Amino acid sequence: MRFSLSRKCVILVILITVAIAYFHLANRRHIDVNTFVPNDDRSIPGVTPLLTTQKIKTRTTNNTAMWTVQPSARLGNKMGQYAVLYALAKHNGHQAYVLPKMKSELGDIFNISMPVMPQDVADSIIWKKYTLQDWMSPEYLNISGQYVKLFGSPCSWTFYHHIREEILREFTFHEPFKKEANSYLEKVKGSKTNVTYVGVHVRRGDYVEVMPKKRRGVVADKNYLQQAMDYFRRKYDNPVFLVTSNGMDWCKKNIDHSLGDVHFAGDGQERSPARDFALLAHCNHTIMTIGTFGYWAAYLVGGETIYLTNFTLPDSPYLNIFNYSAAFLPEWIGIPANLSTLLEKEKRS
Repeated sequence: MRFSLSRKCVILVILITVAIAYFHLANRRHIDVNTFVPNDDRSIPGVTPLLTTQKIKTRTTNNTAMWTVQPSARLGNKMGQYAVLYALAKHNGHQAYVLPKMKSELGDIFNISMPVMPQDVADSIIWKKYTLQDWMSPEYLNISGQYVKLFGSPCSWTFYHHIREEILREFTFHEPFKKEANSYLEKVKGSKTNVTYVGVHVRRGDYVEVMPKKRRGVVADKNYLQQAMDYFRRKYDNPVFLVTSNGMDWCKKNIDHSLGDVHFAGDGQERSPARDFALLAHCNHTIMTIGTFGYWAAYLVGGETIYLTNFTLPDSPYLNIFNYSAAFLPEWIGIPANLSTLLEKEKRS
């Protein structure tokens, strides 16, 4: 009788233990991720290791933080998001990961090094959402939270210029882009000697409507581009201008190419901007208008940059989220936009 009772007690304890364990696992919807382990044992040179769910180590302690950023918008915006994530995570001493969407676009063009977090893993984590403004702020030096996801599209050198060389390494082009760009430049050069390549990016497209209607501003006009090109013509013996744009028809009609030093290089296809971007980034200097695409091309080039400044009215609502001094490096040369047409339209309305 005693033996039978003892045996029943043991069985009851086992059943209770199993039930508790099952209940714990069934309700563990958001896994407690401590750290990711890259697949180092199968690493391939030049390829960022893709982390898998099987590589997740779960622990009871929570002493490792992970950061990522929500990718959004186009190439220039994603480059800004990547650079800011890289810089802020490094400063705060945490590991940063990119999501597959960002990896698929940036990783196809550049040799980025941040590991990839599988989407199913990212979806299982309860993130602290942290929205960034467009320029660096002191509170970003001490962001709390274990699992932080950054939001926003900051595009400012103030976040990462102190580690410029590291950022440039992250945005090193894959060899096919390098070869194609250099081959095009050689073709344009022809028999000329001592050539100085100037990349010109003319942002138009949706901005033609967005700037005056939503931001009380303008896009670059023909006079701005003429002034910028003449600056390089005066300074260098044989400048060659490589024009890329999402409004190439406008460029061909409004940019003076009678001297034979202007080449309309881009195809204007916004869905595949990598070739245009690589070409701009392999020039010696840059003329940009507005937008993150031109900004990043100029930042990678590192030569002289001429940019359009004061392209909004002083009371533009856009200035609540945009800061000229934070957007453009101090050594870059700004040419003020002509706002007269915009002012006349506003007076009539």
